[in-house]
This record gives sequence, structure tokens and C-alpha cells, in this order.
Amino acid sequence: MSYDEDALRRELIRDEGKRLAPYRDTLGNWTVGVGHLLLPSEPRKKITEAQCLDYLIGDIVDAENKLNTILPGWRNFSDVRQRALLNLAFNLGYKLKGFERFLAAMNAEDYVLAGESLKKSLWARQVASRAPRIIHMIVTGKEWEGK
Repeated sequence: MSYDEDALRRELIRDEGKRLAPYRDTLGNWTVGVGHLLLPSEPRKKITEAQCLDYLIGDIVDAENKLNTILPGWRNFSDVRQRALLNLAFNLGYKLKGFERFLAAMNAEDYVLAGESLKKSLWARQVASRAPRIIHMIVTGKEWEGK
């Protein structure tokens, strides 16, 4: 089963924001578009909507590749859970590997335990509004209908 790519893009724009002018993120990294970390070799200049979409598509592919390593069976989950996992991998990168209880619960298809594990994490406190949406998607397998 494959996930709804348009829905994922909308969710990432909601959670990451979208800015065409470069800015420093909360960790001081130069960022542009939808949470795209600029490499030292990439120019720090305003981008177009088309460039923003190109960066976003590339960063989603990068998140997919990370998930292939971190949680190889991720594509066996429902559309909504795949998108939640991609959102996590987009946000955390390989740091997601450190969420061992969460990953074990996902492998066991114990979605309640997976959600509880995320809720207790430092990540959930750091991304206050994003966490409830992702946790809801993991636990229920249903889209978030709030803001």
C-alpha cells in the first residue's frame, strides 16, 4: 500500500511551515522551504514555489530512505500510519533510531504502546502542537481532523 502523497505534503507544510526566504531554525540551522536544511554548498537566497516543491519532494524521498533503514516494514502499515512515520522521519531524521520502545511497539503493531512511547518522549514536549497529531495518527490509524 502506498500513502497519499498530497496529504503528506499538506501535513508537512502544516507542521513545518513554509518559507521561501532562508531563516535559522530553532537549532540555528539555515533552513528554507518546508523545513529544508540548507547545506553549506547551497545558497542562502529566496527560492521560488517550484524550488520549494522540489526540495520538499527530495526531503520526503530522504525520509523514506531513512525509514527503510530504521523500520524496514513501514510500508506495510496503513496510509495514515505511513504518513505519520514519514512525518517523524522528516522531523527527526536518523534520531528516530533512538526511539527503541516506539519502534518495537510499531513492529508488534501495538499502536497504543507506540503512541504512549511517543507521548513520553522529549520530542513530544519539543514539538508541542505536532506531537498530538502524529500520536493520534499512529494510535487510531485515522487522520487528524483538528488544527
